Amino acid sequence: MQPDDRSLFFPKTTVFGIGLLGGSFARALRQHGLTSTIIGCGRTEANLRRAKDLGIIDFWTTEPSDAVLDADLVLLATPVPTFSALVSGFRSSLKRGCLVTDVGSVKGSLVADIEGLMPEGACYVGSHPIAGGEASGCEASRADLFEGARCILTPTAATDSAALAVVAALWQALGMETVQMDPERHDEIYAMVSHFPHVAAYALVNTVAETDALALAFAGSGFRDATRIALSPPELWQGIVLANRSAVLKSARQFRRELDRVIAALELQDATALEVLFSRAQMARRALPDRSRDRE
Repeated sequence: MQPDDRSLFFPKTTVFGIGLLGGSFARALRQHGLTSTIIGCGRTEANLRRAKDLGIIDFWTTEPSDAVLDADLVLLATPVPTFSALVSGFRSSLKRGCLVTDVGSVKGSLVADIEGLMPEGACYVGSHPIAGGEASGCEASRADLFEGARCILTPTAATDSAALAVVAALWQALGMETVQMDPERHDEIYAMVSHFPHVAAYALVNTVAETDALALAFAGSGFRDATRIALSPPELWQGIVLANRSAVLKSARQFRRELDRVIAALELQDATALEVLFSRAQMARRALPDRSRDRE
């Protein structure tokens, strides 16, 4: 792909997975005048029909190879574990010049795998918009979801530089700040700050529910804030943590070591050690940059 081959207008766009992210992407493209026709593709006809009724998409199909015919832009917004098989199924239908990107929160070797599946003349660029929420489905989508948030781009040595520039400009046009990062480094970071925290939130709720379910009725804002992300769709997050299994396990083991320090201090009734542990965490938490629009 040559830098002058395309502008930031995509006459035909295909979105796989018309949920919160896929639907919001479609709405945002339309609001910013970056596309003419949007094709939705997914497994559930009822959701696709609803998305069309809401004006999120113009047409829909459940057949991936039909969905990408003559598409200028393709977005993968289905669960991450489906990406490779999905691309394998429609790759032969991609036209020359088509640009493929995604919203997946796991990259790693997946980026290289999808790059390797691209036919001659089509390009893939990995992207991860740090935006979202606990609500799911096309009805939760909104055009301003990406505004003021950040998008991580994960190019490799094989990534087409012009395609990378277009994808960066596309997310910026939707109101996002873009940052580039190695795919493996991306997965290490997001295991620590997103994937394992979801695991911890699910585990914390389960701990209380299985120990004394009545206690949940007395949960205040602190417990609700700490476990907000446990409201996220389980079917989505089991796929994410399995796809990033090694990095999530590493984070879980690191957390276990930190928790063991707290347990040891409690057993010894060591108030000084507890204060040091808590103060260190407080200082690190206070130092977090304000990324109030980043939600996942």
